[in-house]
Amino acid sequence: MSGDFPQYVYVQVADQVEAEIRSGRLPVGARLPNERDMGAQYGVAPGTARRAVAELRDRGLVATLPNKGTFVVATEAGN
Repeated sequence: MSGDFPQYVYVQVADQVEAEIRSGRLPVGARLPNERDMGAQYGVAPGTARRAVAELRDRGLVATLPNKGTFVVATEAGN
């Protein structure tokens, strides 16, 4: 398989946020925007932003605390 297949939009958003985390623009402890604001920031629907956040959680980069928000917990995937 080659890398010629299109990527899902939510993966593209997750990759962009991961790049911001790795660059230090979003340090550990930083709160991510809510889904509506993140959608507006990246030009996607809130549901797409929700899936991007889920992808970032799966990568081990963020954690979501009920009624608090989503926060950066690592700067490297899998940490």
